[in-house]
Amino acid sequence: MKKILLAAVAVFAVGFALAEPVHDWHEIEAVHVHVQEAIHEIQDVRVKNHFDMAGHGAKAEDLLKQAEKELALAVEAARRAK
Repeated sequence: MKKILLAAVAVFAVGFALAEPVHDWHEIEAVHVHVQEAIHEIQDVRVKNHFDMAGHGAKAEDLLKQAEKELALAVEAARRAK
């Protein structure tokens, strides 16, 4: 759960970072990888525990998937801008 929270914080940090010109898209790509890892971890937790935390597990997974998609788009945009 800590990694999920850290991934969410990282996503917000990327949002602020994207407000400025991107100098190194590799940092954004690293956050993207962390979010992908968090998605896999939450999926594993939900399967292993047979528990969805009153719907919050599914919602967290959905939000992480949205963040993953946006980060992928951000990496693409940053690569094109270079």
